[in-house]
Amino acid sequence: MRFGCCTDINHSAIVKEAGFDFLECTVVSLVPDNDDDFERIFNTYKQSPLPIEACNIFLPGNLKIVGNEVNYGAVERYVDKALSRVKQIGARTVVFGSGRARSLPEAFSRVKGEEQIITFLDIVADYADPLGITVVIEPLNRKESNMINSIPEAMEIAKKVNRDSIQVLADFYHMHEEKEPIEHLVSAKDLLKHIHVADSGRFAPGTGTYPYKTFVHCLKEANYDGLVSIECNWKDFETEIYQTKQFLQNLFE
Repeated sequence: MRFGCCTDINHSAIVKEAGFDFLECTVVSLVPDNDDDFERIFNTYKQSPLPIEACNIFLPGNLKIVGNEVNYGAVERYVDKALSRVKQIGARTVVFGSGRARSLPEAFSRVKGEEQIITFLDIVADYADPLGITVVIEPLNRKESNMINSIPEAMEIAKKVNRDSIQVLADFYHMHEEKEPIEHLVSAKDLLKHIHVADSGRFAPGTGTYPYKTFVHCLKEANYDGLVSIECNWKDFETEIYQTKQFLQNLFE
């Protein structure tokens, strides 16, 4: 098991000092409006004292993949550039949450929307497969998206895409918001390739009342031994980052 933190690259030194193994940064930060800015961004990432092993926020909210405004040419150009840069910084896992980009417009067919997501992920796999990048489908709570709100829904999409690079993520915060059974971690074990954790109010793990012992028990039952990233809101980052690492370390021992 390896522990990481979703945070800005500028926090890499303190995250390393706290004992974490990796950073999870954003894909969109690698695709600035001006391509000339990428070299500077790339150099900042390469100087990180911690490896960037995962990236989230795959798509900008205005790059729609569901609805009548989908431009597959623009989508494919973005995916090509984004995944190439993810590979350049050394990350191997990309989180497909992107709630705004994937949400179903009002009165739009849900069946058609699902077909569009499958088409999108098939395009993604064409680029991810040869790069050795795994793209994990993140179920989001209904406040953030009206498509793919549970682990079984994410599994169904992944199975329909049926590509090696398309797998599934479980986020404890979204599961809790949706009152999703924690046991779904076990049923998803063959596709489960990434974990996000937080606690009550989406604050740091160990500061709330989430049933972490059950969560960890189910992960162990699923034989999960991959990446676990904290994705939360911080009250006092420089203090809590150390406490959170110790909390997770004690849980998974």
